Amino acid sequence: MTLNCNGQLIDLNTPKIMGILNLTPDSFYDGGKYIDAENALIQTEKMLLEGATFIDVGACSSKPGAEEISEEEEARRLFPVLEKLIHKFPHALFSIDTYRSQIADESLKTGACMINDISGGKFDSKLMKVVGKHCVPYVLMHTKGNLKNMQANPKYDDIIQETLYYFSEKMQEAYRNGINDIIIDPGFGFGKSIENNYELLKNLELFHTLRLPLLVGVSRKSMIYKKLNIKPKQALNGSSVLHSVALSKGAQILRVHDVKEAKECVDLLETLY
Repeated sequence: MTLNCNGQLIDLNTPKIMGILNLTPDSFYDGGKYIDAENALIQTEKMLLEGATFIDVGACSSKPGAEEISEEEEARRLFPVLEKLIHKFPHALFSIDTYRSQIADESLKTGACMINDISGGKFDSKLMKVVGKHCVPYVLMHTKGNLKNMQANPKYDDIIQETLYYFSEKMQEAYRNGINDIIIDPGFGFGKSIENNYELLKNLELFHTLRLPLLVGVSRKSMIYKKLNIKPKQALNGSSVLHSVALSKGAQILRVHDVKEAKECVDLLETLY
C-alpha cells in the first residue's frame, strides 16, 4: 500500500510513525508545551530525527469533554506555527488534525499534505469535499457522539460490527467526494469504554477486510493509564506494549507522542517477522 503525499509516494509495507504536535493549552498529556513556535520547531525537529514520517499538527483539542474553541481561535493558534514549520522543514509531511473545512483548506494551501479528521465528516459536511479537491490523504476516524457527550456511557451491541459498518458507509462518502487515499482509524478513546477499546485492539486484524491503511492512536491514552491506575506521563511503557500489539495485528501507521520508542517497536518487530 502507498500514500501520495504532495507528490511523494509513501510505502506502507513498512509501518510508519506519525508524531503528535499539539498546539493546544489543554491536551491531556502535553497541553501547553508546544504552543509557541520555537518549542514547536524544536519538537518537530526532534521527532523527525527520531524517525517520524508524518507530523500531525493540531490546534484544537479533540480530547473527550474538551471545550470547543472558535474557528478563529484555531486559526490563530495554527497558521503562524504551521508556516514556520513548513519553511524550516520543506520536505516534511505535515498532517493537520482538524474537523473544520476552512482550516483544512487553508492548511493544504499552505503546504500540509494530509487531513486527520476525528469526526469522519460529521462535524463539518464540507470537509470531505475540500480534501477531495486537494487530492490528499484523509484519516477517517470512528467516533460516537460529539466532544461533549462521546464518553457519557457509550454503548454498543457489537462494537466491531458497528465500527466496520460505519467505515463502509463513510468510505463511500469519501470516494464520492473525490478522496482516493483513505486511512482508517478505529478511534481508540472516542466514544468507547476501556473495555470497548480493548475489544477493538483484540480484533484489529478484522479491519483489514476494508483493504485500506490502518492507523492506530493509543499513545498514553486513558485505556492505558486508567487501567494501570497511573498518570499519562507514566504511560510510556504501556503505550509501547500496545503499539507492539497493534503492529503485530497489521497497523501501518502509529500516531504517537514518543517517536523514538515507537520507532523501536517497529524496527524490532520488523526484524522478528
